[in-house]
Amino acid sequence: MKIEQAHIDQIRKQFEELQSKEDLVKLLNDAKYMLYGEECKPVQLKSLTYYANPEICKKRYQTFMIKKKSGTDRTINAPVKGLKSILRPLNFVLQCIYEPHEAATGFVKDKSIVDNAKKHVGHHYVLNLDLKDFFHSFERNRVKMGFIYEPFNLGGGKEPLAFLLASLCTHPFEIDGEVKTVLPQGSPTSPTITNILCKKLDRRLNGLANRYGATFTRYADDITFSSPHNIYNDEAFNKELKRIIEEDQDLAINPKKTRLQKTAYRQETTGLIVNEKVNVRKRYVKQIRMWLYYWEKYGYEKAKQIFKRDYISDKGHVKNMNADLVNVLDGKLEFLKMIKGAQDSTYKGLKIRFDKLTGVKYKQNFKKVDLESVVNTILSKGLDEGISLYDRFKKQ
Repeated sequence: MKIEQAHIDQIRKQFEELQSKEDLVKLLNDAKYMLYGEECKPVQLKSLTYYANPEICKKRYQTFMIKKKSGTDRTINAPVKGLKSILRPLNFVLQCIYEPHEAATGFVKDKSIVDNAKKHVGHHYVLNLDLKDFFHSFERNRVKMGFIYEPFNLGGGKEPLAFLLASLCTHPFEIDGEVKTVLPQGSPTSPTITNILCKKLDRRLNGLANRYGATFTRYADDITFSSPHNIYNDEAFNKELKRIIEEDQDLAINPKKTRLQKTAYRQETTGLIVNEKVNVRKRYVKQIRMWLYYWEKYGYEKAKQIFKRDYISDKGHVKNMNADLVNVLDGKLEFLKMIKGAQDSTYKGLKIRFDKLTGVKYKQNFKKVDLESVVNTILSKGLDEGISLYDRFKKQ
């Protein structure tokens, strides 16, 4: 079903009138119907209360690892099927009610890493910051307080509902030898909730940027400032930046991922080049061209062997070694289209060559899922879609 403004207005009205868990179940089922139609399985009250209590429901999340570019592991905690069937419509409800700050570009409807990067094109200085252990910085009580305040207003007699929602969206994990009930990295609701809880952070950092004539955006845990002049050696700016993030908002800057990029060098934010226009690295396009050339010159089987050799050598520490040449090329071309646009001459030329090589057989024989697709989906569309794709990957 196509989501219209009338649906959003209905969700907002129902949430405003919430009084009980039964009302919440009805709201989630109405949201689920809007998303998936009549064939969706309704949420039951007993399921809601079961999954909301981690002491009763011991297995709420499954854990898997995705390698980072550095070669270290990133832990993803994906909700089990029953909990995910509740969290997905809940995430839709939260997005209907809450409007993130304009500087927030990650996991926001109709925004992507391209929108984030566009804000910083052509600036002489680009500063990138990373927030350490971002999702695990938000404990259950902090999430609950987010539901108590505007625009959710679940205070007073409705506070048990705020606690129920916070319990659904958090989970106990052992972190540095201590068990903490926090937002899981991999839950459909976690990115939306961090945007909710970071609105004050976004507002204050945006105010700081405005005072210094800079531009600020935040894509989840990636913070970017850019400016025509160097404000980043200014002691007052740095002191206030650190105070807002670490003292005021109780978050932590990762010093290993803090970098200042000047105009004479390559400037990036969220993995995209922003010196003169939003773009991918030259190596990204060169690699697509190279693999297409091998396929055209030597045929598919020989090209696949060369691809496997190069892929293992280049990405073996972070990628799935069962990756298929066609699927990887398809994913890379889709990403290139998102960044450069469907009418870009570079993209169009590569896509024509790819389509000529694959033809109809591609749809019949090669449409498999690999971790390259999962990671690209997480980057471009968010964790929820990425986890869905990962579920398909496991079933292959």
